Amino acid sequence: MALLVACGTSLNKAPVEVRAGSSSAASVIDASIKPLLGSENAGKPGYYTIRPGDTLIRIGLDSGHNWRDIARWNNLENPNQIEVGQVVRLSPPSSDAVTASSTKPVSSPVASTAMTSKALPPAQPASGPVAPTTAAAPASNSSTPTGGDDELAWIWPAKGTVLAGFDESKNKGLDIGGNAGDAVIASADGRVVYSGAGLRGYGNLIILKHNNTYLTAYAHNQTLLVKEDQNVKKGQKIAEMGSSDSDRVKLHFELRRQGKPVDPAKYLPGK
Repeated sequence: MALLVACGTSLNKAPVEVRAGSSSAASVIDASIKPLLGSENAGKPGYYTIRPGDTLIRIGLDSGHNWRDIARWNNLENPNQIEVGQVVRLSPPSSDAVTASSTKPVSSPVASTAMTSKALPPAQPASGPVAPTTAAAPASNSSTPTGGDDELAWIWPAKGTVLAGFDESKNKGLDIGGNAGDAVIASADGRVVYSGAGLRGYGNLIILKHNNTYLTAYAHNQTLLVKEDQNVKKGQKIAEMGSSDSDRVKLHFELRRQGKPVDPAKYLPGK
């Protein structure tokens, strides 16, 4: 069988072609195809396979990790360069792996144009209680989970009426009404792990990491007042309420326990 193989040493090699007349004439083998990064770890615990629409910000929010840590753990200098089917680790390579503060900066990611998908829909309105907020933490109500080393005493992140309550399938947090420019405050001490508008459906977004268990997210802001890696105190003003990527002025507030959305109303204090 005579084969004509295109020569070349570049990454864009011509495919191996079988001449017409051969029994395998319909076969075309692309010699340049390489397996996606990390594909050998697909399905293993502690790894995640990239899906359409994913960004490191979303993966970090859903896994309870700082997106910068995920970028470092996977040697991703450009966090926008991820592909559908690529597998990334969601834990440090070893117990003495590089921590969040000891490696070179990684440029902030934005929504990837190579992985288009529909954005998360806005939360559906639902009735709920009126939720006040103060700079000091009121006493916790009886529904606030307790007992773990990472448990915290939370405060409401904004004043106003709860427009939409938590619904595991439709709304991953609480929507709190208000006026443009109203203060949005940190619900507990933490560190800013994201501040920007790179996650579609959330508008101007701040994500705080409070400890190894909890993250909070503050979406649809008009103005962001804190930067990534900045430490903030409970009650500190971190943003101004707005309507970015939303049909009305509101704060969408999420509380995530090890990446999983939980009902903030069960953690926040009563009146």
